[in-house]
Amino acid sequence: MADDLTSSPAIHPLFAGAPKSVAFKKLRKRIVRSALQSVENFGMIDRTRTDKPRWLVCLSGGKDSYGLLAALLDLQWQGALPVELLACNLDQGQPGFPKHVLPEWLDTVGVPYRIETEDTYSIVTEKVPETKTFCAMCSRLRRGILYRIAREEGCEAIVLGHHRDDALETFMMNLIHGGRLAAMPPKLLNDAGDLFVLRPLIGVAESDLSKLAEAMAFPIIPCNLCGSQDGLQRQAMKQMLDEWEAKKPGVRQVMFHALSTVRPSHLADSRVFDFAGLALGGDGEDDPNVPF
Repeated sequence: MADDLTSSPAIHPLFAGAPKSVAFKKLRKRIVRSALQSVENFGMIDRTRTDKPRWLVCLSGGKDSYGLLAALLDLQWQGALPVELLACNLDQGQPGFPKHVLPEWLDTVGVPYRIETEDTYSIVTEKVPETKTFCAMCSRLRRGILYRIAREEGCEAIVLGHHRDDALETFMMNLIHGGRLAAMPPKLLNDAGDLFVLRPLIGVAESDLSKLAEAMAFPIIPCNLCGSQDGLQRQAMKQMLDEWEAKKPGVRQVMFHALSTVRPSHLADSRVFDFAGLALGGDGEDDPNVPF
């Protein structure tokens, strides 16, 4: 189906005023194709179903969530994504938050939506010391509210705009600070077992989403809660990856490929590979690139 996408001229009306340049068309196809591949590869939809599941698309007002909604609307318009989409923005009570921006934009592009107001800003700023980052608590509070909204709206999944670079930065944070090999899963079942968390943009480069946002003139709303804090671990990981990318162009894509090419037998976790069960005379394997 991804191949059919490249030859189809049909686009969602959202793209009606988009640039007509070849570069933009390639950019749009690259993002939409990657999203479709993630939907297919990670089983985000069951194409044998006769009913349409409903997805809650989380819209923060940042470039990533705009790119997510644009890609999903494009796929839905072309019949490649048989789901109902409900955009949702959580107004967290941040001072100066422009409440009118998202409803006006969503009305313009004809997307159904729900705006939820919950003052998590006061909770986070009260509970978290000024020397600490707000991200962890803010994320937990936000996720709980979104789960509730999804259940109220009859959605079976919440859909997030995390991209390839988010996954790599999370992987590096877990590796260096958390002592574990973990990134962002493209598909997750929540603790209660009643909702999926989906990340269709997991293979999309952040730079492509930045280009899309600029070309489409999305009304970006910056996050003033944590974005102004210095020394965030994620920013440090981003800078590290930028340095590696400058020295070896394409290293981010190579690293992301590694996340989907895992060899448990070449790690050191007996919970995911039965080292004790290896026996002489059984099926062996090479030990490449390891000095003796």
